[in-house]
Amino acid sequence: MAEYKKNSLSLTGAVSLGTGVMIGAGIFALLGQVAELSGQWFPYAFLVGAIISGFSAYTYVKLSNAYPSAGGIATYLKKIYGKGAVTASGALLMALSMVINESLVARTFGSYTLQLFDINDNSVWVPILGVVLLIVAFLINISGNNIIGKSSFAMAILKIGGIAIFAIGGLWAAGFSFSEVVPSESLTEYPITNYLGALALSILAYKGFTTITNSGEEITNPNKNVGRAIIISLVICTVVYLLVAFAVSSNLTIEEIIKAKDYSLAEASRPAFGKYGLWFTVGIAIIATISGVVASIFAVSRMTTMLTQMNLIPHKHFGLPGKLQKHMLIYTVVLALTMTILFDLTRIASLGAIFYLIMDIGIHWGVLKNMRKEINARASILYTAILLDCIVLAAFLWIKASSDLLVVIVAAILMVLIFLGEKWFLKNKSEEKEK
Repeated sequence: MAEYKKNSLSLTGAVSLGTGVMIGAGIFALLGQVAELSGQWFPYAFLVGAIISGFSAYTYVKLSNAYPSAGGIATYLKKIYGKGAVTASGALLMALSMVINESLVARTFGSYTLQLFDINDNSVWVPILGVVLLIVAFLINISGNNIIGKSSFAMAILKIGGIAIFAIGGLWAAGFSFSEVVPSESLTEYPITNYLGALALSILAYKGFTTITNSGEEITNPNKNVGRAIIISLVICTVVYLLVAFAVSSNLTIEEIIKAKDYSLAEASRPAFGKYGLWFTVGIAIIATISGVVASIFAVSRMTTMLTQMNLIPHKHFGLPGKLQKHMLIYTVVLALTMTILFDLTRIASLGAIFYLIMDIGIHWGVLKNMRKEINARASILYTAILLDCIVLAAFLWIKASSDLLVVIVAAILMVLIFLGEKWFLKNKSEEKEK
């Protein structure tokens, strides 16, 4: 299998990969957690999250138009900060957040699948089914770009169509009217930090657009189509998220959504459609989570391969056959398997949000200081993106420090270890070259 094949992904395929990652994690894994933090206002958290993600996307579109690359964010960081520990650490944070996303989706797959058998979602079968999904996604990935692109497109059509049917049917069954768009509860019902924390998770639901940049060298006419794919993916997902959020809020109370937060769409289908609706929703969830993991593994393996080729991260073959990119597929899946077994959905989502927001701030700041004129980016938009990310991150860290300090500690330790490890690795590499 060739590591990179130019023009092997169409604009449609790129959009399928982007929506595959976003919808797979965003709506099925995060809706309940967003509702837990923002109450009846949770649909609007997804709308505001889309706006914030739009400001972030501006930077990535500008970078991808100027420097389309199979390394995506790894390449951008190198151009912004040079070949050093900051670049390597930032790229690894992004890669780790994507692997975390794979674990998040894998466990979501387990939670939804168990609804077919009326088994408690705390069952050991949740991580077991997640492991099975990751193995299947690995097998699809080693089959090559052509199969990935075609399968991603087919699954994207099925799940977007299925979710649209669920959302419209759910709204109709609940007798939804536009008067219900404005929640009955006041915004003062929850602390402002809760709403900002909900935005952090909703942003995580959109971050899948960044995976498109990791396939830049393989997309047809990349200088235009990478940016187009990002914008189209964000628009599609925003519409889907809003439809589903209103459908769920019309069929379940906030208490019911929170109780079933790991499988809230399946729970919302029960009052609206009965057991057949449940089967349909779980089927769509299975398709969505499979496509999400396939797309994410595809993107991470490309980025880590590029980092290795740049000599920014260490690599051992361990006697494995095949080329470098296949090795990275294996390492990515093994790490995702480990996290799927060890962590629950809430903690996985929290770590992913923290790592992504920190990396995102680093990208915007670096472009603002070092590359703004080179890629013709507007300073006002960059400053706005940084400010929004900082506000949301600070609020989210405050919430987690108050309710689950372990997540903040683990995130801090991992970031320090990554940076120090990269400093040590690059220093040794430099000394080896001097000898």
